[in-house]
Amino acid sequence: MAIYDDAVTDLGALGARPIPEFDGVYDVWPRAKRLDAIREGAVKFNERFREQGEVLAVRSLDIAVAPYPTRFALNGAAVSVNPMINITNRMVVVQFLDFAGEPRTLVWEPTVPAGSAQAPFYSQLEGMAGQFLAHKVFAKYRNEPEDVLPKLGLAPEDVDFASFDHLHVQDMRRILGSNSAIEGESKPFAPLFPKAQFIVHRKEVATLEDLHPMQWAWYVERSLEDAQTERFALIDGDVELGHGVAILWTPGHTDGNHSLAINTPDGVWVSSENGVSADNWQPDLSKIPGVAKYAKFFNREVIQNANTLEDSIDQYDSMVKEKTVADPSPRDRRWKQIQPTSEMENWKRQWPVVPTFTHGGMNYGQIKKPEKLRAELAAQVS
Repeated sequence: MAIYDDAVTDLGALGARPIPEFDGVYDVWPRAKRLDAIREGAVKFNERFREQGEVLAVRSLDIAVAPYPTRFALNGAAVSVNPMINITNRMVVVQFLDFAGEPRTLVWEPTVPAGSAQAPFYSQLEGMAGQFLAHKVFAKYRNEPEDVLPKLGLAPEDVDFASFDHLHVQDMRRILGSNSAIEGESKPFAPLFPKAQFIVHRKEVATLEDLHPMQWAWYVERSLEDAQTERFALIDGDVELGHGVAILWTPGHTDGNHSLAINTPDGVWVSSENGVSADNWQPDLSKIPGVAKYAKFFNREVIQNANTLEDSIDQYDSMVKEKTVADPSPRDRRWKQIQPTSEMENWKRQWPVVPTFTHGGMNYGQIKKPEKLRAELAAQVS
């Protein structure tokens, strides 16, 4: 039986709970009324989410810089002769209290670059550009996921949950662990986080198990082959993991796409792959040639990251959902705190397609060993 049919996740066992503000919004019809319902739900969720508490700490670190087609990045709206921009993928570590008061650690976007290179788009790009251009000019490798945790004082065993916004360019065997060695490897992959449950939307697993030709270029084929899929915690819809941490279902880019919402001292942040720059969510403020004019001409308040438009209207609605949940940035209150999981670089060779405003990561508080957090919490109670 397929994983997505067989596996059942008990949210209570995860310490999680569904988000009531979005109940039924995806059943609303017609589409314009659905967008209204999503926006209304997002306003109500933001109000409650901010009141229930902040995360303990969050840190983001760069993993790798990859080339990305300009026409995908801003859905063809940008005017440029340069066919490629560069995007930086970041891994985010979040510590928070679950609803029982237990400290938890979530790793968001633990991309393994060697696995991503096996996705058909990037493997074929390497074949066209050659290894030197692909790996020395277009791409830059800054950290492996297993190197990030020691820099923060953590071990892989300290991680309770891990997740991606979706499974494009991910070889899940390298993350979940594999039961046998894959071709070219001498031994099975060990799980990156041996005690963690890997949170993924049920529809995303279904996609990965049975790819449509329109989805093929961006997923690593056979990435579930003999993987330790018992580590999956499948979810449907929107869930809160604890105080200040939620995973929002944001379909459209992929059917199982979801986004991370965290509440911080600066308000609510959203981390998402629905765009690659702040310009995607707020094109009216964009200084990238063509973007603001395109948005005005088509009367659109967002512009999608468009490498796979599995449902462009759903993705549009999801970006409005994210934009409504996110709070303004204290650095410039015109811009919402939406951190692209893969953010456009501000490199001269991309000119004139450079981001108008760059967040550059999320950093609050101090990441600590779980046992230290528990001791501090116990001392506060006593």
